[in-house]
Amino acid sequence: MPATVRLLLLIIVGVAVLVPAAGCGGTKKKSKKGGLTIAQQREKADKESTPDRQAAAYLRIARKQFSSGDKTGAKESAKTAFDKVSGEGEASQFAPRLVEIASFLAEAGEKKPAREAVKKAADLAGRIDDPVRRASVLAEAGGVLGDKGKGLGDAKAAKDALAEATKAAEATDERFRAEALAAVALGYTRSGLAEAASDMVGKLEEAAKALEEPRAKAEALAAAANVKAQTGKKDEAKALLDEAATAAKSVERAESKAYALLAVAAALDANGATKEALALLKEADKAANKVAEPDAMKTIVDKVRALTMALEKK
Repeated sequence: MPATVRLLLLIIVGVAVLVPAAGCGGTKKKSKKGGLTIAQQREKADKESTPDRQAAAYLRIARKQFSSGDKTGAKESAKTAFDKVSGEGEASQFAPRLVEIASFLAEAGEKKPAREAVKKAADLAGRIDDPVRRASVLAEAGGVLGDKGKGLGDAKAAKDALAEATKAAEATDERFRAEALAAVALGYTRSGLAEAASDMVGKLEEAAKALEEPRAKAEALAAAANVKAQTGKKDEAKALLDEAATAAKSVERAESKAYALLAVAAALDANGATKEALALLKEADKAANKVAEPDAMKTIVDKVRALTMALEKK
């Protein structure tokens, strides 16, 4: 999944992952479908081939525990995930995983380890050769640092990370600049610092409109629209979103179309157009259900329906 979508979903849909449900996710309790116990899931996670994959598995466990009401177990699993990627390793793999862990820990109220994880991620980002990936990691780190609601609420640290992300994005090859700048734009919106993104968002618009690939174009324009919406420029945001929706609807591959429509729908809602967002989500749901690969289909269907449910409650 492209970094822009992953970050947008983190901002808009992430809360759906963390809303507690009834019951408790104890270490011996099985799921309703007779799945593995938490202890068995942890044992399986430890057998993953790399520390990064082990961390990803423990983070999945943490999310399941949190959603079942086992907040203590969720925090323990998340901290184990952090431990797995705290040593020496490939920066391009460890850094983005550390940001995911930091985001979860921050939302779960574990501010100190969250700050440690996001700082380590930002430090590692400097060792990532690919400027697009480096920009994405720093942008996501900035979002976690600045987010007052579900992050760390540290505006200064967020500005520093996002400034570095912008430098990395502007240094990318022209073919990939829109993707990198879109990630930065979303970092600014999550951190509540959209006003500081005015110069960068102009470059993003220019790069996005030059794209020919419709999914990438839709996602980049949606990211630019998010900044416009957060800074009160509703008409400018709407114009970008009209263009983004047209691009998203023209995507042929089902999975890509669903993700593009999801990105635009989230941006529409941010601009106050919730009714229009829900209409796009219906189209996204249809596309998601046409995805051939079962796991991929389940992932995107869950994301579309999570956002749909969140918007329907407004």
